[in-house]
Amino acid sequence: MDRPSAVERLLREAAPHRIVEVLRTRIELRHQAVGVELLLADYATSWLQPVGEMHHSSGPVPVHDDGAGRAFGAQEPHCVHDPPASTTTVHLPVTVRGDRLGVLSVTLPDSEGAGPGADALDDLSACAQALAHEVVVAERDTDLFLRARRAERLTLAAEMQWQLLPGRSCAREEYSIGAQLQPAYAVHGDSYDWSASADDLVLTVNNGMGEGIDAALLTNLAVNALRNARRAGLDLVDQAYLADQAVFGQHHGSRHLAALLLRFHLPTGKVEIIDAGSPRVWRLRGGVVEAVELEAQMPLGMFQDTVYTVQDFEVEPGDRLFFMSDGVYDVLSPAGEKYGLRALARAITDTRLLPASQVPRAVLEALLGHRGTGPVVDDALVLCLDWRGRPGAG
Repeated sequence: MDRPSAVERLLREAAPHRIVEVLRTRIELRHQAVGVELLLADYATSWLQPVGEMHHSSGPVPVHDDGAGRAFGAQEPHCVHDPPASTTTVHLPVTVRGDRLGVLSVTLPDSEGAGPGADALDDLSACAQALAHEVVVAERDTDLFLRARRAERLTLAAEMQWQLLPGRSCAREEYSIGAQLQPAYAVHGDSYDWSASADDLVLTVNNGMGEGIDAALLTNLAVNALRNARRAGLDLVDQAYLADQAVFGQHHGSRHLAALLLRFHLPTGKVEIIDAGSPRVWRLRGGVVEAVELEAQMPLGMFQDTVYTVQDFEVEPGDRLFFMSDGVYDVLSPAGEKYGLRALARAITDTRLLPASQVPRAVLEALLGHRGTGPVVDDALVLCLDWRGRPGAG
């Protein structure tokens, strides 16, 4: 009964760059494993990348193929038997608070193909969960895991943006969120942020003007100004006002940032929102896709002393909200046609059975089919929020 806590203690005491090695040794001794490998999802969520130089590494695997990809997508353990080798490989999701980091793959001797027993599977799942928490902590002190996540080199602007983000997904009983940026390795101005308390979820979706480093610096300034105001306990209007003043004070109106600021009241589903620019909201309710109509206000930093006002709407259990930058809904095809509401609605309904964490990538893949293989003019952001509501709330 004390094994999971013993593993957690072992990983906490290990040097950050050695936690996978320490866990591998532990699993090999306890389960006679012949291979233990950690695979992390790359920035584009297209590949599962091996961490470090591992003896049994088979290299990156596609995120939608192979046993590891199935475990990552379904967020459940998946076993693959190899009769010639008389082994079974157990692929286990490595996830922390809904943020899908990757997969732990453990290869066990198994001449009969029966797979691990329930106790062994529970123990390996606990190891994967403990590893997920330690990877998040270890990233503060080592580049090992951040390097493993990249299938290609990041631009400096993209490096800045990814370090700014809270994660790619999160979940708790009232909601689940998934988000993705594209192009993942060269994104510059798009960003998002979230923070939850006992009764509130604050969410922002941002689109900084410009390209490259200029856009990334602008977004970093605005997001940190919003965080500073939020962490001071200020309401949504004052968060917008102080971020607006920070951007204006730095750029004097020559640069600005479009943003949506939202506060969800978790017990009731009441939402406060400030529409300060181009990111837009769509809702899927009862199979029907509709835009959430809002009063457009000035982007952050465009003018001095801009006054922002809050609008209200409500979400119901079963609602799915989409937040998208103009790099999605305004993108042009090679023939010059906008993506448009009809194509967007089709992408939203086509992904209705996927969990929120998988939806943004699927929508962006549909967008790629419309845009074609030409050069990317603007980066794109998709954030999906599934609202379940608080159990027992009226």
